[in-house]
Amino acid sequence: MSDLQRTSRLVGLSEKIFLDRYAWKDADSNHAKVGDVVLVLTKDDPKFPTKEVGEIVKREGRIVTVMTRSGELVESDIERLTLNIEKTPEEMWDRLAKAMSSVEATPELQSEWQDKFRYLLDDWKLVPGGRIAAGAGASEELTLFNCYVIPSPKDSRGGIMNTLTEMTEIMARGGGVGINLSSLRPHRSIVKGVNGSSSGAVSWGGLFSYTTGLIEQGGSRRGALMLMINDWHPDVLDFITVKQTMGQVTNANLSVCISNGFMKAVKEDLDWELVFPDTTDPEYDELWDGDLEKWKQSGHAVIPYRTVKAREIWNTIIEAAWKSAEPGIVFMEHYNDMSNSWYFNPIICTNPCGEQGLPAWGVCNLSAINLSKFYDEENHDVNWDDLATTTHYSVRFLDNVISKTPYHFEENEKNQKNERRVGLGTMGLAELMIKLNIRYGSPESLEFLDKIYAFIARESYLASADIASEKGSFPAFDAEKYLQSGFMRNMTDEFPEVGEAIKDKGMRNVTVITQAPTGSTGTMVGTSTGIEPYFAFKYFRQSRLGYDEQFVPIAQEWLEAHPGQPLPDYFVTAMDLSAKDHIRVQAAIQRWVDSSISKTANCPSDFTVEETAELYEMAFDLGCKGVTIYRDGSRDVQVLNTGKKEEAEDVAALEEEVEQQVADHFAGDEAALESLSGNLTVVEPQGSKVVDKQYKSRPQVLRGATYKINTPFGMAYITINDLDGIPSEIFLNVGKAGSDVFAMAEALGRVCSLFLRYGDHGHKVELLIKHLKGIGGSGAIGFGVNRVESIADAVAKALESHVQSGFGRDHDHDPAPVAATRETEAIVSQGIGNNGHKHVSKETSRDLCPGCGTASLINIEGCKTCSNCGYSKCS
Repeated sequence: MSDLQRTSRLVGLSEKIFLDRYAWKDADSNHAKVGDVVLVLTKDDPKFPTKEVGEIVKREGRIVTVMTRSGELVESDIERLTLNIEKTPEEMWDRLAKAMSSVEATPELQSEWQDKFRYLLDDWKLVPGGRIAAGAGASEELTLFNCYVIPSPKDSRGGIMNTLTEMTEIMARGGGVGINLSSLRPHRSIVKGVNGSSSGAVSWGGLFSYTTGLIEQGGSRRGALMLMINDWHPDVLDFITVKQTMGQVTNANLSVCISNGFMKAVKEDLDWELVFPDTTDPEYDELWDGDLEKWKQSGHAVIPYRTVKAREIWNTIIEAAWKSAEPGIVFMEHYNDMSNSWYFNPIICTNPCGEQGLPAWGVCNLSAINLSKFYDEENHDVNWDDLATTTHYSVRFLDNVISKTPYHFEENEKNQKNERRVGLGTMGLAELMIKLNIRYGSPESLEFLDKIYAFIARESYLASADIASEKGSFPAFDAEKYLQSGFMRNMTDEFPEVGEAIKDKGMRNVTVITQAPTGSTGTMVGTSTGIEPYFAFKYFRQSRLGYDEQFVPIAQEWLEAHPGQPLPDYFVTAMDLSAKDHIRVQAAIQRWVDSSISKTANCPSDFTVEETAELYEMAFDLGCKGVTIYRDGSRDVQVLNTGKKEEAEDVAALEEEVEQQVADHFAGDEAALESLSGNLTVVEPQGSKVVDKQYKSRPQVLRGATYKINTPFGMAYITINDLDGIPSEIFLNVGKAGSDVFAMAEALGRVCSLFLRYGDHGHKVELLIKHLKGIGGSGAIGFGVNRVESIADAVAKALESHVQSGFGRDHDHDPAPVAATRETEAIVSQGIGNNGHKHVSKETSRDLCPGCGTASLINIEGCKTCSNCGYSKCS
């Protein structure tokens, strides 16, 4: 059987993911030979590369010819190939079963559990976490743990650099890292050792983020980072809004750690004090680790920095999350109340995806039961017996990972072997519910979710107790204290037999259950990811492997079996659900998860700031440990989208075409000009050669509208004129003539006009709006839907208003002797926020400050003075 035939059970993107991420690699590309199945790089783009699966059909020296699955012949250097030792999932399953059983005490137990683990892995009943799949039995260097949290940095240059080193070493070996920045002193606080002031916690977060980006660019496994800060830290507002300043923190996820007291202050509109320990305390350097309660309880002083309304912080979080899906929130005090490690190891941060809260030096290994494999078709029910067996085997599989993985830091090994934390999760939930004809998010689904996740939790804990009776409990186990955690009180109320088993046998693992996102592994095995509904039943996925069209098999099979009929209502997608349905599902599952959940509440693009606030409060009230929303279109780049492939290709082609034409225009590339055709005649200076270009010349009269929009730089007057019913030119008037802002606004208008009048393409306006909308600068003005981030954002809003008002469409209009314009208040300059306070904007025209770069330069008594940094230049 050829390699191509043997990989037929994984096709398309599934096969690409398997070969790229999880199959055992051959590091020496010189081993490439005719007949090998490989991944070949067909588009070498640093941002959007493309790889294809194919078979080597010819090799001459270092050059090979690969026939891809589509039949295309690609010539490549062997260095551009991904060469694998494993070609099939079966080979990987054999490797993993052998590796995970090797830590059993006797040859007999090793043989027994190798067979059981092989049964467990077969047909993807258990899908190991990515680090386990890629590393177990294949490398003694790669960590098998997905998740790490390292201690908050010591508040010194040496401490920060030490944290940077630890983070880098973990990421280089494939682990994601979480860091809580709350141990670092606030911005502008005194640093006596250097007779200066601190740059603040957020600036050091920028350093960690930058380094993560270097790791992402330097290796096949990208770095992943979570940064957190506590709600009492004086820099919390800067942290919340840091991503609104381009370039400061670009390679990290952000979350704010919220306490019960803060939520009480939000609900009752109370003051909230921002504080930090007294850095002059003689024991500060030795004892301060970011735990404020421990610091205060030991009798040490804290310094109040300022008092704000809790709702001011809350509203800032909500608005930022509405705008760009960050920061998320972790209800950290509630998390610790529920945590089984409450009595010896507090949770301080989560991993990058948020599903695993961990203590300092905590780690967790992840795998997911594929629920779609447990449908009992004969009885139209869950195969409960098979699910119980799989759960028991899976807990032992993950516990063995703790003994098998290499440890690169002694502190990680000491912590993990003291608590033996594992995270068994699920994927395929949405597919199983479709098979059972249960609509995700419905009242019926909430009952089903409570039943199935309670079952998995019960079986998981009984399995861990059984292992403890054989191998011993985790060293930090204290039965009395363990059973007092919030989670265990709920568990033993529902299942008293679990409490009795733990008292009699002990407990092998401090936690057992985690619901991770499983984006890549779920896509690879062809089922719904994590606990999420399907994003769509037909969608496109952008990844480092390329741009791939995906069809959900269960939906495609139903449509083929029922031609001409729509999908039943229990075929539900993420965007069909209300955001509250997402949160209710999360809360129902969270009840039976001792760690946490990676779950996103998907919201439509018109979801409001006020609705976002209501959703976050609902998550807290229902007992969720954290919450993240994603408002459709709130980020420029989405991994998944539902746009038609033809449209996506058209947009990509247009971007490439305009990019090339503009480059040719300024480079004077005669050959390129020859290839273009249109209605503008260009005469070359050196002769009579005539070249046509796709550039629409401007008639003497155009009709349009002028929009008055307040921006962070002052009032903007944006004129949009139409040609043949389509916007074709934009004029911008912002600031005073001669200012930098005026010059840049004029340049932006010219470039937009150039873009709109090149070629004949129906998506140009939408594309321009997409790329300009939401661009942020050093400040913003307005609130909610009336918020304007920058001049570019104002142009996008004006274009949207222009199209919606009836302009920008094909329509007949009579010529007019003069250009007709109208002035429209597209954005009001005075609005009411959800806290009842007025937000009044000033129309003061501001320029860019050469000193700090912010839009803070104003004319005062004949001098240009910066209100932010004090820069001054007199005329």
